[in-house]
Amino acid sequence: MTQQPMSDARRPASGGPKAAARNRAALIAAAREIYAEHGLDVPLSAIARRAGVGQGVLYRHFPDRAALAAAVLEENVRQIERAAQETDLAGLLGVITWQLTESAAFISILHTDSTGTVPAYAVALSRRVERALRTLLPQDHPLASEPDDLMIAVAMVSGAVTGPTREYRERRARAAWRLLGVEVGPARPVEV
Repeated sequence: MTQQPMSDARRPASGGPKAAARNRAALIAAAREIYAEHGLDVPLSAIARRAGVGQGVLYRHFPDRAALAAAVLEENVRQIERAAQETDLAGLLGVITWQLTESAAFISILHTDSTGTVPAYAVALSRRVERALRTLLPQDHPLASEPDDLMIAVAMVSGAVTGPTREYRERRARAAWRLLGVEVGPARPVEV
């Protein structure tokens, strides 16, 4: 028996561009959560399930694992840039601390690869984070004394963000900031 195509009247609405944007945002949020819990090697089907969409929707937005990881990192940086416009330095460092603890799985891909080269996208993201931080960094701040000190401090803290739970990673990040003599506000995401 041949199945007849559904008429337009019976075909469910796709939701259009608004649904596509919601699905993309849900996939990024789900990926961030699952990567924080299980690392980057988690099956993409688990991310689609957590987002409440099918795998086809995931692949429509992100053709591969690298594209999804890049989208999560891009969203992290956008939130940092937005926070730089809405808070003070301690608050921004709190947002960065939250990002580091939630995205600890990404830290290794932001540093050097097997050839000793930092990936170009990681350099671009790092520059955007640095610009956001510099908008709030007073000239007399301890991290402003040398040109590279600011991002070296962020790299040092990111290196300390290891451990099995988000809470444990946050404690380590806060300890690293404290050892650097830097005040950090509450570790929190940017409200969307």
